[in-house]
Amino acid sequence: MINILLVDDHPSVREGTKAMIEADNQYQVTLAATGEEAIERIESSSYDLYIFDLFIDTINGIDLTKRVIAKDVEANVLIMTGFDIEPHFNILMEAGAGGFISKTASKDQLLTTIKCALRNEAILPKSFLRQLRRNEYKGLINDGDAKSSISLSEKEQVVLYEAALGKSNKEIAHKLSISQRMVEYHMTKIFTLLNVGSRGEAVAKAREMKLLPSEILISRS
Repeated sequence: MINILLVDDHPSVREGTKAMIEADNQYQVTLAATGEEAIERIESSSYDLYIFDLFIDTINGIDLTKRVIAKDVEANVLIMTGFDIEPHFNILMEAGAGGFISKTASKDQLLTTIKCALRNEAILPKSFLRQLRRNEYKGLINDGDAKSSISLSEKEQVVLYEAALGKSNKEIAHKLSISQRMVEYHMTKIFTLLNVGSRGEAVAKAREMKLLPSEILISRS
């Protein structure tokens, strides 16, 4: 039996989501309606998957995610929301969330997302990835120079640095003391920003655009 903790302060959403998940009899869902109840369950038990509403009464899904990851860095956490995730994306990734699911998702979409999360796969809404691509494309048009319009965060540079040295996602996660899903999210964002489809392409393009630290350029030249 796969145990899931679902935290949402809306009774209809909470009960409806539980019913959809438990339609597949391999899942057993434990409910929490408040932040205090969620914290009590997190501290007293461990679950195969955590599903947190982004906004609940006295605590939010970000803080709950941090508590879970502090207890188990490899924990599976999904954020469920009816709002646009873009303003919260970076902080949720840093907290350790493994993916997102809309409150309007169908039963099939919900169960598919859960299965992906349990396989440690990164889960992003396609609409968000498209938004990242649109933002990049607009920057290229306005600037006319890809080198000056695309930048990687410090963490993205470090992840790509380690990838360029041939390390696996698991090895990178261990080196940086972050979850493997966090590494996958950084790589997904890097691929999108650079408009590439593989690690090799990402490293080559980042070198060309001088987005990697000089140590990589020297050691791989």
